[in-house]
Amino acid sequence: MNTRPPSHGFPRRPVRPAVLAAAVGLLVTGCSAFDAAGDSSDSGSAGAAGGGTRVVMVTHGGEGDAFWDRVRKGAEAAAAKDGIDLTYVSDADPEGQAELVRDAVRDKVDGIALTLAKPQAMKGAVKEAREAGIPVVGLNSGIGAWKSTGLLEYFGQDDGVAGQAVGNKLNELKAEHALCVIHERGNVGLEARCAGMRKTFDGETENLYVDGTDERAVSGIVTARLRQDPTIDEVVANGAQQALIAADAAKKADTGAHVATFDLNKDLVDAVRRGDIRFAVDQQPYLQGYLAVDALWLYRTNGNISGGGVSPVLTGPAFVTKSNAASVAEFAANGTR
Repeated sequence: MNTRPPSHGFPRRPVRPAVLAAAVGLLVTGCSAFDAAGDSSDSGSAGAAGGGTRVVMVTHGGEGDAFWDRVRKGAEAAAAKDGIDLTYVSDADPEGQAELVRDAVRDKVDGIALTLAKPQAMKGAVKEAREAGIPVVGLNSGIGAWKSTGLLEYFGQDDGVAGQAVGNKLNELKAEHALCVIHERGNVGLEARCAGMRKTFDGETENLYVDGTDERAVSGIVTARLRQDPTIDEVVANGAQQALIAADAAKKADTGAHVATFDLNKDLVDAVRRGDIRFAVDQQPYLQGYLAVDALWLYRTNGNISGGGVSPVLTGPAFVTKSNAASVAEFAANGTR
């Protein structure tokens, strides 16, 4: 049985130009003010309207995940501003994600933005893009590997630094035993967060691996672990949806454990305002998507490289707590935070 997670966007085999054109037509977020047959490599003719520039964003995000909806929304906003034809595709399977990048290379797009949750799996595809003269930028995942993988720029949060900030926050809250819930095994970003937290947290830290695609299982596993060890007084989730599940699980376990999380959405912000979640770390996914697409436009039209190709452009971490959640709520409701 094929257990590969669902994907959407390019088919697995090489794409015929007419087929991709139809896909782009469905997902387009910006339209060129110039004739589509114009030479998009001519930065002089591209101007503010993008000159028919085609960009593909390839992520590892699961379909229907609100976090990735915000990344995509930011990317679409930048594409609309710059007159870029944007196609968003994703596959949680690293081999599938790499194949989507190769599809984009075969179609000779003008730029690629991608995530590096599993950097090793993406190296070959990125190399093919570079050899084809296609600029590639990174976002969200893989801050420790973007330069060695050959990316032009990177936009996101330093997950190790974010984890250390969470460890310090837990010290302020007098926590003693933290459970770091990893919902995607092998994701370098999630591992870095928990490792960073372990570096600064004065108490005990342990990782708990769950399948984030099975909400019932996540709830059951977290509840069982809390009941097994009542000394666990803090559950740290790695995603808003998992945090909300963990909060319900903590209530079921009834051991007094609190819940905090990385990342947020509207429901999560509401939970922070109610006090159900102690705090959330915001890496600003909307901004990541926006900056990645806008950077490709700037590079193609003006040769700009954010961070000089040496340093990543950081979008977090920032803490959302009960004291400031109201100021974030409006943007969360709009799907931009």
